[in-house]
Amino acid sequence: MKSWLPNMILFQLCWFAFVAGAGRGLYWAGFPLLLVFALWQLRVSPWPRADLALLAIAALLGFSLDSAWVRAGLVEFPPAAGWYGWAPPWIVGLWMAFALTLNHSLAFLKRRPLPAVVLGAVGGPLAYWVAANAWNAAVLVAPQSRALLALALGWSVATPLLAWMAARLALRELEARAA
Repeated sequence: MKSWLPNMILFQLCWFAFVAGAGRGLYWAGFPLLLVFALWQLRVSPWPRADLALLAIAALLGFSLDSAWVRAGLVEFPPAAGWYGWAPPWIVGLWMAFALTLNHSLAFLKRRPLPAVVLGAVGGPLAYWVAANAWNAAVLVAPQSRALLALALGWSVATPLLAWMAARLALRELEARAA
């Protein structure tokens, strides 16, 4: 079986565990699966160092963006262990899981910035909308259209930026091996 398929499946399972868990007050629920996903992906990856660096970059970017949306009053997350006013750890875990797809099941985005922009602009807000409306894991503050527009703008920049970083980090790792 190609490694992109389990990568895609594990990402979707992480998304479900984090969002469904957060919606039920189980903010930690996605982390065991994220750990399994990361350990497996780093083991089979041709670019484990690139993937590890991308995990850290996505965590920082995700925490920053989601905290900005929270502080701007566009998105609210159920209060979790004193993280009120900031992005909760579970949403940062989701960003980390997303990072693990960029050199694998979403690797095609590294060479195609326009699809990365479109995927970010549509997929990002859609994921938050589902998390809010199906799982009560977040609240898109009224008017929802304003929150969705901010999410679309943020994700339309973050997705191609992370895809570009994935390409650069993978190339750097290959060059270091060749040297």
